[in-house]
Amino acid sequence: MKAVILAAGYGTRLQTDVVADSSGRFAHLVGTAKPLLPVGGCALISHWVHALTASDCVDCIYVITNAVYLAAFEEWASHFTNVKILSDQTRSNDGRLGAVACLQLAVKHFDIQDHVLVIGGDTLFKEDFSLRRVNERFSDLQAKCEDSSLVLSYQCREQETHKYGILEVDGDLRVLCMKEKPLPSETKSRRACPCFYVFSKKSIPLLDTFLEEKKAAPIEEKDAPGNFVSWLIAREPVYIHQVSGRFDVGNLPSYIECDLYFREKLQDVGSYMV
Repeated sequence: MKAVILAAGYGTRLQTDVVADSSGRFAHLVGTAKPLLPVGGCALISHWVHALTASDCVDCIYVITNAVYLAAFEEWASHFTNVKILSDQTRSNDGRLGAVACLQLAVKHFDIQDHVLVIGGDTLFKEDFSLRRVNERFSDLQAKCEDSSLVLSYQCREQETHKYGILEVDGDLRVLCMKEKPLPSETKSRRACPCFYVFSKKSIPLLDTFLEEKKAAPIEEKDAPGNFVSWLIAREPVYIHQVSGRFDVGNLPSYIECDLYFREKLQDVGSYMV
């Protein structure tokens, strides 16, 4: 299995917050890509590299970023032997390719012909999350059907459904559909779907099909990777693995909350996410 970490975003909300903050406490974060933000003593993305390496569930980690942050990521990656960096060559948020196109670019550039673990570069999970358990669940699904892919889900609050992709599942925890940011009245489910997916190697060629279908569509329809997941659900079996929650670093308050947790509350740094 290969890991692809999506890190080509421009973090516009966070950077706006940092520049507007009058305390000066976060001035050092100006111009820093979200995955490279210091979280509990190391870059956010380093937590993933440490856990992926310790769990031994992937044999290479590919990180796709943009031309603006390329040098910073290459400097960060120089401390690891199993990380490779790729730029999508874009230089602005308006010119971004979108996450699905970035994933396709990584697959083609590195000639990936294996299962692919896709991780949002601005996301971390609570301490119950375990890569080894995710890998065991995926292996069980593969033993029954090689077309199966796996996504995560956690319970969100009723008033939060309009912020997330919400999964509806059957009794076997197979996903029936994903509703994009529904009102609470539009679904009984409260299963939010974060950016963490294990795509079977049989589903990877469907990236081309999806993007071909969407080539004339606005960027919003092919930006979020959840758009591909939602499309895939109707074509291949997709199941869920349940976790308790996540940290999603989107703005300055969410970054402060995440960093504080890792500095003061994380129980076992060595086994985190392994």
